[in-house]
Amino acid sequence: MTDIEIHKPEPILSSGTELELFSRSSNIKHTIKTLEAGTQVLITAFYSNGLDLVKELQSHLKRKLPNKSFQEQRAYRAAFRKLSNLILIEIVDHKLIVKKAPSIGWLKTLYPKTSDFLLTFPQVQGLNSAWQWNQNGISTPVLRNKIHPFYGVYFPTRFDHLILFDNWLKRYSGPKKSAIEVGIGSGVLSFQMVKHGFQKIFGTDTNPNAIVGLKESMGTTKLSRKIELDFASLFGKWSKPSELIVFNPPWLPASHTLDRNDEAIYYNQNLFLDFFEAAKNRLLPEGKLVVLFSNLAQISNVTNDHPIEKELEKGGWFQLEKCFKKTVKKASEKTTRDQHWRASEEVELWVLTHK
Repeated sequence: MTDIEIHKPEPILSSGTELELFSRSSNIKHTIKTLEAGTQVLITAFYSNGLDLVKELQSHLKRKLPNKSFQEQRAYRAAFRKLSNLILIEIVDHKLIVKKAPSIGWLKTLYPKTSDFLLTFPQVQGLNSAWQWNQNGISTPVLRNKIHPFYGVYFPTRFDHLILFDNWLKRYSGPKKSAIEVGIGSGVLSFQMVKHGFQKIFGTDTNPNAIVGLKESMGTTKLSRKIELDFASLFGKWSKPSELIVFNPPWLPASHTLDRNDEAIYYNQNLFLDFFEAAKNRLLPEGKLVVLFSNLAQISNVTNDHPIEKELEKGGWFQLEKCFKKTVKKASEKTTRDQHWRASEEVELWVLTHK
């Protein structure tokens, strides 16, 4: 496949401690107290037992913790993550040994040399969802073909910013010889640029799974000849200036140490400074720098700082040509989170040029 090491959940070969067993006959309240005491619990008999325990844990935490504001939801998710990751499930011969469990192809793909091990139940749920998305594909309103994201790769579940970018590409009349996408992820923005006639796209990502997944899904198709990839931060090995640079960074500032799963959602304090400084040497004199962003952090009171406005106010390397905004779609009525701020959320497309 590639010599890049794929990011995957670390297999637990031995818990090292005695596990509490959980089945349909177990007392759920007692089991939750066991989790809160820091003891690991092993799901037995049926896969649905794990689903039941996770559901009860969610209800328990919602009763204990307020879950209204954005910050409160963060605290709730942190508590849920801590406790749910003490719930384990066993894998033998690349299969979940509990009855009526889903078949997850990632277990053989990601762990070819390890067939028997334990994983946390949330990890298994994540592997299962990712397998379904990969196999069935995901439709977007801006592409004719579905995307098939690899495990552990961020893909868009909301499309307002993609539509904003597609509309901008329709009006773009500049040269289309090359473009650079920083943080290519599942490849949607690059696929859009190819659709609109760009001859060559150079993409980077710090997530090895994004690079491996795109190489695998593009195979030897026309896309593989038009999109070149580099497993690296910011611009990686792409030093030659281009007429278009595209960046869809995380939209929320980090308030904690980031793990790989967080890096697509939260940005560290140096990201934008480093990006703009590097971008000044990668953009042709008449080129365009396009940054897709949102006012989510401001309207949810996470921060008052807007990193793109900050760069422009500083009077650094770039100036504003145009900023396009689009009100996001109303949150799904199926969502369990209180997302009242969505009514005032806007996605933004910033077009910057050299000063």
